[in-house]
Amino acid sequence: MAHEREPWFHDEHGNLVVVQAPNLPILVWLGAVVLRTVVHGGAPERLADAVGFGALFTWAYLEVAQGSARIRRILGAVVLVAMAVGRVRG
Repeated sequence: MAHEREPWFHDEHGNLVVVQAPNLPILVWLGAVVLRTVVHGGAPERLADAVGFGALFTWAYLEVAQGSARIRRILGAVVLVAMAVGRVRG
């Protein structure tokens, strides 16, 4: 039973990959989120929104395409769907 769960949370070497240090797209997204809380309105807020969206999209796409465990690929797909729904709803 434990062997069946391994691909969900571990990579091919058996390393736990659910919790990792943030990579560059996540750090850029977090920076954009912080910037959007500081600036209100105008071009700076739109720029922070665009950069944050692009960074999060990049992270999610990379997780779907190259995620080292099933749970990470699923998480990337969920984030992509949530982003699409959020943009459609406005």
